[in-house]
Amino acid sequence: MHDHEVRTYRSDEQLAREDQLAWKLAALAADPVEVDDDVTEMVINRVIDNASVAAASLNRAPIIAARGQATAHPVSRGGEGATVFGLATDERTSPEWAAWANGVAVRELDFHDTFLAAEYSHPGDNIPPILAVAQHRAAANGVTGRDLVRGIATGYEVQVDLVKGISLHKHKIDHVAHLGPSAAAGIGTLLGLDPETIFQAIGQALHTTTATRQSRKGEISTWKAHAPAFAGKMAVEAVDRAMRGQTSPTPIYEGEDGVIAWLLDGPEGRYTVPLPGAGEAKRAILDTYTKEHSAEYQAQAWIDLARKLHGAYPELVSNPELVESIEIQTSHHTHYVIGSGANDPQKYDPTASRETLDHSIPYIFTVALQDGAWHHVDSYAPERAARPDTVALWQKVTTVEDAEWTRRYHSLDIAEKAFGGAVVIRLTDGREIRDEIAVADAHPLGARPFARDQYVAKFRTLAEGVLEAAEIERFLDVAQRLPELAPDELGQLTIVAAPGTLTASPIAGLF
Repeated sequence: MHDHEVRTYRSDEQLAREDQLAWKLAALAADPVEVDDDVTEMVINRVIDNASVAAASLNRAPIIAARGQATAHPVSRGGEGATVFGLATDERTSPEWAAWANGVAVRELDFHDTFLAAEYSHPGDNIPPILAVAQHRAAANGVTGRDLVRGIATGYEVQVDLVKGISLHKHKIDHVAHLGPSAAAGIGTLLGLDPETIFQAIGQALHTTTATRQSRKGEISTWKAHAPAFAGKMAVEAVDRAMRGQTSPTPIYEGEDGVIAWLLDGPEGRYTVPLPGAGEAKRAILDTYTKEHSAEYQAQAWIDLARKLHGAYPELVSNPELVESIEIQTSHHTHYVIGSGANDPQKYDPTASRETLDHSIPYIFTVALQDGAWHHVDSYAPERAARPDTVALWQKVTTVEDAEWTRRYHSLDIAEKAFGGAVVIRLTDGREIRDEIAVADAHPLGARPFARDQYVAKFRTLAEGVLEAAEIERFLDVAQRLPELAPDELGQLTIVAAPGTLTASPIAGLF
């Protein structure tokens, strides 16, 4: 890996194109280096994981709406179209709208993979737009499963490298601003585009996907699921424009009126982005981690610790009034974004939306402690959130930032990087219960790391009752043959809902 230094340049400094971050990313995307076998296997895992969480969300309102928008648009003339999760493989739409609908389905339950460093991200959000373009252009470009693997590996590499180097949330910019460029780069790799075209697409994708973090603050709305899908859709459109010779604002990151100067650290800002050198394999996907539980990633370890305490201290479950207070000592991010440090009263509101509750550590820890488990639907049900003993205990949970847990959260050393913390449960009889957890059980360094068997089991669990048994086996077979798929097989990389399962949109829009 090579460190690329990024800063603002005055217009009269004339920053050379090859020294711009967007060009470095484009060169990375255009590098024909082969994908390592272990990276290929992880790409397959994440394709399965995305389908898992999409299956579980097919009849949720945001997905119904996005699917309705997508199917209102015909296949564009430049290819064969792309599939939409839930629909038959021959029912296709244009790739940008497939990226939109499938992106919403993947993100809705907040249940797929994550990478956390200077910024936050869900790198699996790259897969829907790259897959949609692969399906659409399979025949025209001879796109194969191998090409798709290469494109996805690039998408992960670019997003993870940007997340390691550039903080967006510090300036209240939503993390999907790293997704537009990464998806555009991945599509560039997929199609074998030249660096100039990819460079222009990356610039346009970044320019059109910067937005504030209000979508993840206060009363969190359904837009939380749409935001990454929008970035993927913009990436597809940016690539289309770049292929037609259209250019982007340049330099997009370093310009005097660019992203760094006005949206991030300002004219004096400095960043270091690590990037693979020419001929160096793209392995960033191996730094990422997926979720066992449907909740914000920083909640994963806390759910695991809470269910451990549920079994170890049954009196906390049978007699919640015994608890005087619960203090969660954790990282800056967990405290200020999903903890009491956010100062969001909605995080303690039993009538809050599901999107809000899955960003509330006080709620999540309380329910996991009482139930000893976590369910992607039942744990968020209104009647579950409103249970009187839960509400009473929930109000006793607070978070505080601990400097050491913050340091470990930001560490780039995989052996010490942590997303958990310590908990102190004070009881009314004067006793204290203390415990801690560094990483989730499913993390590569956790108690039960996820491997292929766990990804497959997650898919079977979430697809049950949504897909027919034969469809579950069909998809798993196709997904696990991903690197060998011929162009005419890429359209099979989707899930088809059982007859009568899908809910049609009850509300008409413009389309």
